[in-house]
Amino acid sequence: MLRRVYQTCERGARQPVARSVLTGRQRGWPLLAVLIAVLLPVAVSPARSAGFAYVTNQGSETVSVVDLAAMKVTGEIKVTGKPAGVALSPDRGTLYVSAPDARELVVIDTATRSVRHRQPVGQGPLGLAVNPVSGDVLVADWYQHRLYVLGPDGAHIRASVEVGKSPSGVAVTPDGRRILTADRDSNQVSIIDAESLKVLGRVPVGERPFGVTIDAEGRRAYTANVGSDDVSVVDIADMQPAGRFKVGRRPYAVALTGGRAFVSDQYGGTVSVVDLAGGQTIKAIHVGDHPEGIAADASGAKVYVACWFENTLERIDTATLEVDAKVTVGDGPRAFGDFLAGGR
Repeated sequence: MLRRVYQTCERGARQPVARSVLTGRQRGWPLLAVLIAVLLPVAVSPARSAGFAYVTNQGSETVSVVDLAAMKVTGEIKVTGKPAGVALSPDRGTLYVSAPDARELVVIDTATRSVRHRQPVGQGPLGLAVNPVSGDVLVADWYQHRLYVLGPDGAHIRASVEVGKSPSGVAVTPDGRRILTADRDSNQVSIIDAESLKVLGRVPVGERPFGVTIDAEGRRAYTANVGSDDVSVVDIADMQPAGRFKVGRRPYAVALTGGRAFVSDQYGGTVSVVDLAGGQTIKAIHVGDHPEGIAADASGAKVYVACWFENTLERIDTATLEVDAKVTVGDGPRAFGDFLAGGR
C-alpha cells in the first residue's frame, strides 16, 4: 500500500573504561590509573558527539541505526508495516516511526533499540513530528485527512483535528505553539494552534506539497512541492505566501542551514542548494537515485540524505557542497522527518 501512496505523491551506549588498564601490576600506579580513567572517555567522545541517524527502510521493514562519525550501520530494528515517517523526542531517548501498512505508530527506545509499543492510529499514518515543548507526538493521516495528537508515551490518542486532503509532512514551531501540515491534495498548508487544536488558517502553496520544514526562528515554513517542482515559502505569523523558488524534479523535503535550503529532488537524483536571501539555486549536488528524507546536523556542517532506490544514506559537506561519505542501509530508505540524533 505504501509504495502506491508514494508513487502517487511523486507523480502529481556509552563505552566502559577498559578494566585491564587499572588492574594487575599497575595497581601500584594510582595516579596513572586515575589519569587514564579520566582521559579515556574524553578520547572517545568525538565519535559519540556526532550522534546517530535512524533511517526507516520501507522494503526491508527495518530502521537502520547509523553511527554518523564512522558512517557505519551499527544496528537494525525490525519494524513491520512499511515504516516511512520518523521523529525523535526532545531528549532523543525515544524514536517514533509511522507504519502505514500496519496503521500504527511504533515507539522505540533508542538506548535499547527495542520496540516499546505499537499504537493503532487512523488509516494511513505517514508524516510525524514531536512538539519540542510538550513532547506530544503528531501524526498525519493520509487517508482520513486528519492530524492525530498522542502523548509522549505514544500509547494513547489524545485528540485529532481535520486538516486538508492527504496531509503528509508535519512540523512544529520551536516555541511549540503552532503546528503545520502539508496537505498534498489540497495544495495548501494548514496552520494549527497547538493548545486548542483549532485550524487558524490555510495557506495556498505549490502543487502537491509533501515535506514541510520550519526555520529556527519559527517565522517561515518551506514546502517541497512535488507537482510544480518548486519550494513555497510561508509566513507563519501572517499566514500568507511569502515566495516560491524553482528546484529540481519532484522535490520531496527541505533541510535548512546556513541561510540555505537543501532540497531533495527525487527524479533529478540531486540535492538543490538554494540561497534563501535571493531564492537562487547555487548548485545541484548529484546523489543517489531517488533522494528523499533530508536533514542538517546540529552544527550545520553536514547534511544527510536518504536515497530510496540507491539504498544509501549520503553525507554532504555544507562548505564544499560535495558528498563526502555514504553508507548502505536497508532496502528502500525513506527517513521522512526528524531522523538525526546529535551532531558534530
